[in-house]
Amino acid sequence: MTQPDLVVRSPDGTDIAFFRSGLPDGPPLLLVHGASADHTTFRALAPRLADTFDVYAVDRRGRGASGDTLPYAIEREFEDVAAVATAVATARASNGVDVFGHSYGGRCALGAALLTGWIRRVISYEGAPAPPGEGYGDSDIVQKLAALAAAGHNEALLETFLARVVGMTPGDLDAYRRDPVWPRRVAAAATIPREVAVEAANAAGLDRLGGVRQPVLQLLGGESLPAFGSATRALDARLTDGRVTVIAGARHAAHHTHPDDVASAIRDHVDLISV
Repeated sequence: MTQPDLVVRSPDGTDIAFFRSGLPDGPPLLLVHGASADHTTFRALAPRLADTFDVYAVDRRGRGASGDTLPYAIEREFEDVAAVATAVATARASNGVDVFGHSYGGRCALGAALLTGWIRRVISYEGAPAPPGEGYGDSDIVQKLAALAAAGHNEALLETFLARVVGMTPGDLDAYRRDPVWPRRVAAAATIPREVAVEAANAAGLDRLGGVRQPVLQLLGGESLPAFGSATRALDARLTDGRVTVIAGARHAAHHTHPDDVASAIRDHVDLISV
């Protein structure tokens, strides 16, 4: 395992690791990954940001070089991101950190922005909670994923999540299985059920996260499942300072398929708010 550049202790005592790249004197940018991933999910995106930002890619709790503490609650993830943002901002003597989060990582970034003023802006790629009466995946997905986890069927768990929640096609899955990072995703798959189970909780719901006061850019794939669009628009309607940018032709993994577009959207948001 690659050794992290820095480790921060979250308020509940969990060690959260992160990896640094890019321009040491550039504006600090924190990257927060989604379900089943770790910091390596930004292997295509981070190099495209390295000429502008001082980049910090996190391993969220329960995977990679970070620790874990039970019982799990999404509020602890909010605290983790807030702790890393605070540590980076104070170490850099900067006036704050911008945070990009993909999927569940976007939700964690939004929750963290409620906890600390050290987060200046949030860019969330399809990280909004589903509106009331809607959801990601079908009605029995939580139970199905939990059963696969209990049986130790991590690969089937990951495949089920990617197909039924993310919307990957059989062809997408075949290609992903051939990717060198597939074993890392399988190793982290046991963290998926707990995240899917709590994503609709009040602590991470639309009304709560709609209270973020920092500027928020939500990115949406033009070819993503309809649920992601509904959630993105519902959150944007509640935010004080929200924007939505659609990445044409992209689906849920645009940081892999359209990394140049995602990097450009991040730069544009930071430049726009800086003016």
